[in-house]
Amino acid sequence: MSWYGYGGYGYGWAFPPKPTVAERKEKAAKMRKKLEAGGRKLSPVELQGRTIARTFWGKAWCDNIESYRDYEYRLERGRSYVRSGNVIDLQIAEGRVDALVAGSDSTPYKVALRIAAADPAKWKALVGRALGRISSLLALTQGKVPEELLKDFCDPATGLFPAPREMKLSCSCPDIAGCCKHVAAVLYGIGARLDKAPELFFTLRSIDPKELVAEEAVETITSGGPSEIAEDDLGSMFGIDLDTDGAGDAAPASPTPPAPPSPEPPAKRKRGRPPKAKAPAPTPKKPASKKPAAKKPAAKKPAKKQTAKKKTAKKKTAAKKSPAKKSAPKK
Repeated sequence: MSWYGYGGYGYGWAFPPKPTVAERKEKAAKMRKKLEAGGRKLSPVELQGRTIARTFWGKAWCDNIESYRDYEYRLERGRSYVRSGNVIDLQIAEGRVDALVAGSDSTPYKVALRIAAADPAKWKALVGRALGRISSLLALTQGKVPEELLKDFCDPATGLFPAPREMKLSCSCPDIAGCCKHVAAVLYGIGARLDKAPELFFTLRSIDPKELVAEEAVETITSGGPSEIAEDDLGSMFGIDLDTDGAGDAAPASPTPPAPPSPEPPAKRKRGRPPKAKAPAPTPKKPASKKPAAKKPAAKKPAKKQTAKKKTAKKKTAAKKSPAKKSAPKK
């Protein structure tokens, strides 16, 4: 884009000033937020530091695009864009890549890449050279294969990586160049995405990686050292069922016990008022057993009568003892 401004020698055409990295990051973040608020699900390219790719498949992809002089002029700007977070969406499918890149416009530019399937003759030759030499699909995705095979994979003439004639590039920006900076940013974004999901390389080239690995190696897919990829994730990655317990010599599984009979379904409840609950029948009371009455002790007679008798006896005794009074003689 050009603009008309005032220069040191008068008016004339010139390029606008370049936005800083901080300004590009801020603008890209605003575009992402606006699109996500509208309900669009994005898959942005996010880097850790300045390194774009760290694993075998990611670095091999970036080395491949840097080897073609057709892209040399725009690649530097593309690296700057992908490091600034300008690739706000990147979707990889079989034979195609669709992306959104934040640029100078108020809306992101649409980038589309169409990549031809791998040449059948080249693929068949690679399968013949690799069969029996790759321990597992896990080793293949991690790049843990013989050095000779890695060179075969990356060979410009006979390898798996696409040549410029096998790719069709398009961008909605006004730049007429075949590979603009937005397209270059997407090409580097693919390398960064292969770091996290190397299986997407085979999806992009429309080939089946299981053909490179022997059948017995597929069954022992988790062997060959520790990995950050879980068994379930790796199985869903390639659309296969993993059997890590082995096959052939394994003991037959014990018969499954019969399932318990299912309980009868509850009876349907009739409409209307629920029936009144019957009161429980009264429990008959046991007759109380009569205890024999205890005998009352005989009441003692009062001692008053005895005392009275004693007094009467004392009076009689006293009367006998006292002498009779003599009557005086009459004169």
